[in-house]
Amino acid sequence: MSAVPPSSSSAEADAIVVGAGLAGLVATAELVAAGKRVILVEQEPASSLGGQAWWSFGGLFLVDSPEQRRLGVHDSSELARQDWFGSAGFDRDEDYWPRRWAEAYLDFAAGDKRAWLHERGIRFFPVVGWAERGGYTALEHGNSVPRFHIVWGTGPALLAPFIARVRAGVASGHVTALHRHQVDDLVVTGGTVTGVRGGVLAPSPAARGAASSRDRVGEFELAASAVIVTSGGIGGNHDLVRAQWPSRLGAAPEHLLSGVPAHVDGRMLGISERAGARLINGDRMWHYTEGIEHWDPVWAAHGIRILPGPSSLWLDATGKRLPAPLFPGFDTLGTLEHILGTGHDHSWFVLTQKIIEKEFALSGSEQNPDLTGKDLALLAKRVTPGAPGPVEAFKAKGADFVVAGTLHELLAGMQRRSPEVRLDFARIEREIRARDRELDNDFTKDAQITAIRQARHYRGDRLIRVASPHKLLDPKNGPLIAVKLHILTRKSLGGIETDLFARALGPDGQPVPGLYAAGEASGFGGGGMHGYRSLEGTFLGGCLFSGRTAGRAVAAAL
Repeated sequence: MSAVPPSSSSAEADAIVVGAGLAGLVATAELVAAGKRVILVEQEPASSLGGQAWWSFGGLFLVDSPEQRRLGVHDSSELARQDWFGSAGFDRDEDYWPRRWAEAYLDFAAGDKRAWLHERGIRFFPVVGWAERGGYTALEHGNSVPRFHIVWGTGPALLAPFIARVRAGVASGHVTALHRHQVDDLVVTGGTVTGVRGGVLAPSPAARGAASSRDRVGEFELAASAVIVTSGGIGGNHDLVRAQWPSRLGAAPEHLLSGVPAHVDGRMLGISERAGARLINGDRMWHYTEGIEHWDPVWAAHGIRILPGPSSLWLDATGKRLPAPLFPGFDTLGTLEHILGTGHDHSWFVLTQKIIEKEFALSGSEQNPDLTGKDLALLAKRVTPGAPGPVEAFKAKGADFVVAGTLHELLAGMQRRSPEVRLDFARIEREIRARDRELDNDFTKDAQITAIRQARHYRGDRLIRVASPHKLLDPKNGPLIAVKLHILTRKSLGGIETDLFARALGPDGQPVPGLYAAGEASGFGGGGMHGYRSLEGTFLGGCLFSGRTAGRAVAAAL
């Protein structure tokens, strides 16, 4: 989308949207549909239009969908609510609006979400994924059923209809798109937010996700009847992540990989707070434990998350097996807390070639060329021998992978990649041999093996996601593989407190006149609709829902 150069130091519109990620694009599209004039302000160059959604796997949380029903999955609003609230664990006075947003979002996910997206040309991969499986009781964390619907075309396809609507708005004169405009302040006049001011950044040739300069070539001030903040979270700002790190998860890691570019810096949160907005639940955040260093990085400390099936043996930094139910893909934050409790900030997967071929996917549109490119021939290879090309590339070139023909060689390779922590070779061998011995029968006391067998009762998992149970040390399943896993920053679960009209609220609980928020900046709605934990597939959906809500609310209020 071409940026329109500013014609003066000030401009007027019905609304200003700060941030051109998914939530900002959706809000802008809704305003344009209502015939409103919008200024879309973004600090990054046009090459990064769409923000984090472009890089995403395109997973969306849907309830009782046709895709679920075709696979024999019986979902319901009641079951989804049970899972959401069991995971969220709302327990604070400031959770009033997050609870209300959670209820509203669940109605959306079980209601018109799919039809609304379908009208915009968005389609879904037919196999529904099962993320965050939990493994506790029915009232605790996790998805009781598969709900992770992958957009056919991943993140870029999800963005496409909203980008098209915004571009049509530019063509019709309803949208002025100002890239390389960095907001420093919200303008407040008589207690009402009436615009934004900041610096015009120098043009940048930076590719999508790459760092762009902060050299200033001018100043700007824009006026409007309403401002919607959709600037994202804090995952690219490690100093801010550590400052807000919750003590309940242990000490903040010394070493972090970034699952988002550096421009995901959280600066608009403080700016909004200075203008009167209340920030809540800043200590609630979502970081992954299965991060690996990108062998061809786009941004600093670039990490990719492994989306694992349940079969890899998970060991801590010393070689001790993680306890049940902290298996791959079961409880992200529970696993994070346990790993940090060991005094180290990395862990290990031990697996086989048979497992990596069936169970390893890498998060991100660029790591899934078959789904992103809608390439049926390439997609068909997922059910044939061999791991997907991007996975094999990481196995061959990634610094965190060890491949070996024998267990002794594997352990030696692991120790070389982590010389600062002494691995207990004898313990690891004992764990693996004991685990393999459990496979001599169709019954077992090993909870992970039980979980693998249970997962394969689901058609989607049996077809493309979960390898048949097998012994790790059987040479026919090899070679053996170990992967060093790092903590990977990703999402903020707290943010600007908003009511159900996406109006930013002040410390007194009253709306800040003229100020709205959506997307990750608002904790995806209300200042934290996920509570402490996510069910996954809910971040993009939160951007869609809160962006739609904000755009419609502003249009109705003008």
